[in-house]
Amino acid sequence: MLYYLAKQFTLNVMSPLQAYQQRVQHNILNDPAQQQAVLALDALYQQCLSTSKISRGLYLWGDVGRGKTFLMDLFYQSLCDHNLCSSQPEANKSILRLHFHRFMAMIHQQLNQTSGIRDPLIHIAKQIAAKYSVICFDEFFVSDIGDAILLGRLFDTLFQSGVTLVATSNVAIVDLYKNGLQRDRFLPTIDLLLQYTQAIHLNGQIDHRLHSSGTILTTSTPWLTLPSSIKPKAVFQLLCLQYPQASACMVNQPHFIEVYHRDIAIEAEYGRLAWFEFSALCEGPRSALDYIELAGQFSHILLSDIPTLGGEVRSWIKARGTEDGALATSTGERQLAYASEDDPTRRFISLVDELYDQKVMLILNSHCNLEDLYLNGALQFEFRRTYSRLIEMQQWA
Repeated sequence: MLYYLAKQFTLNVMSPLQAYQQRVQHNILNDPAQQQAVLALDALYQQCLSTSKISRGLYLWGDVGRGKTFLMDLFYQSLCDHNLCSSQPEANKSILRLHFHRFMAMIHQQLNQTSGIRDPLIHIAKQIAAKYSVICFDEFFVSDIGDAILLGRLFDTLFQSGVTLVATSNVAIVDLYKNGLQRDRFLPTIDLLLQYTQAIHLNGQIDHRLHSSGTILTTSTPWLTLPSSIKPKAVFQLLCLQYPQASACMVNQPHFIEVYHRDIAIEAEYGRLAWFEFSALCEGPRSALDYIELAGQFSHILLSDIPTLGGEVRSWIKARGTEDGALATSTGERQLAYASEDDPTRRFISLVDELYDQKVMLILNSHCNLEDLYLNGALQFEFRRTYSRLIEMQQWA
């Protein structure tokens, strides 16, 4: 009887290819541009289940909305069905799936906790390799010189220890950290990725985040539509009515919550619903760690008073070591180019990434149209992903 049940369970577990074919039949558009990636993920899945050695991982890249995360998650879920996966860094499982910026935040946290250990980065990498045979990174993107320097030795140890990488990105491997400060120090990491992963370009023309069953998604709920015609207080009250929570305490006035020993102003909260002003979350000293913590506390976040981001791009020469992703000059100085609102925009992008990754619904309240939220700044490439994710998140209501 036990053998029969085990056999039935195995038969019910779908491979990535089977899961994809089922979704095509029911609720997604058939996209021929995804076929190579699906087949490669399915082949890698079969290798993970066998005793054969995995030679290379996968690096799926392409424009926003091409289904990279969706396809990687089919692979991850298929392995989950075999009890081989984990989305929590502390869990002792063999497959890990994380947003890339969350993984780097974890690495920096662990580095701060390894004082006194010789070569702490190698120590951390070996600990990760002892727990996980496959790591899935969503949104692989390098913009920080500190991360760029860490990644070479980290990846070298992981790959040498037999860890397989599956990653999604908006840029080709050879274009990672392009024009970044001291990029020559990142080139060995690019060589490692080229050696240990197969790059697959999802170059289709369909933005799947804008479609559902072949129909472009629209939002008919007034309080979710930008520009906002309803004041944020009224929107928060509508949220409370739509998502009632038993025994939840309503705090309907401005106060502070503590995140990593720093106070963050919050306008109102009700159970796992929260209302913040843009300035509280995106202006001032905030990091990805703050957003990870907030995403763990709340299921719905209303963000109000969002200004028009971006603005006129200005350039000037500045000494090395203070900004990321700038062009080096022959004199050893760097040409900086960004708009006045680009620092808050970077934090906003990081906030959206973390909320999206943890399936937290973000409700925007602004006088701007969504497509006009970011104009003419130096982060237009990065914001395209954010724009696409915000459109998709509106459909979660």
